[in-house]
Amino acid sequence: MAFCPRCGSLMVPQKVGGKTILKCRKCGFEKEATSGISVLREKKVIEHKPSEGIIVEQNLPRVLPTVRVECPRCGNKEAYWWTMQTRAADEPPTRFYRCTKCGYTWREYE
Repeated sequence: MAFCPRCGSLMVPQKVGGKTILKCRKCGFEKEATSGISVLREKKVIEHKPSEGIIVEQNLPRVLPTVRVECPRCGNKEAYWWTMQTRAADEPPTRFYRCTKCGYTWREYE
């Protein structure tokens, strides 16, 4: 591994003619590579088999915190919650709820 003496960026090896040089991608500085420089490349092909199936997001476990609040659609007493800044920075954040039973999502402004 070598760094450019001009800008400090990582220099990458390239073949030019029959020689290997080190070239900076940022500023273009070039120098001849000394012996002992080796190029490592890794190529990996990821194959998916039909037997692996498809992951459906709804079947994944929820990692959001829950709170006791009544769902306006089904009356369930538990929901996931999170906050998000939906208005100006000087306004309070909006609290979102998602029912653990029916999946209905609603918001509450503070």
